[in-house]
Amino acid sequence: MYFDNKLWDAVEFDALEGHTFTEVDCNPADSGNDDFIIFKNDETQFLMKHDQQCCESVHIEDIAGDLTDLVGAPILSATETDNKAGPLDTDHTPESYTWTFYNIRTVKGAVNIRWYGTSNGYYSESVGLYQLSK
Repeated sequence: MYFDNKLWDAVEFDALEGHTFTEVDCNPADSGNDDFIIFKNDETQFLMKHDQQCCESVHIEDIAGDLTDLVGAPILSATETDNKAGPLDTDHTPESYTWTFYNIRTVKGAVNIRWYGTSNGYYSESVGLYQLSK
């Protein structure tokens, strides 16, 4: 996992609610690493990512909104929804696919982070939120 020398605890996505972050960074897969988003403030850090395994692919497909709207204002709501409606590539239909939408809202604006996962049906297509252990 990112920051292997640190311990991260899995938490529910709504654990972001009430936190005010000083930094929110996104690392897209085209940078050479797995996709992740990190949320930081002086008290804690949260890491949003998927641990890639064989026969699967899970990545950030789109971010609607401005991540800077998540900085300097408390998170009012953080919700997760998913569906299995249609794969991206209609020429190749994977055995399993999942769209997962993460909606985060502050008084400054809203951000929707859309992840897309495919697999052979035996691997996870879910995204995790982890909080740095104290």
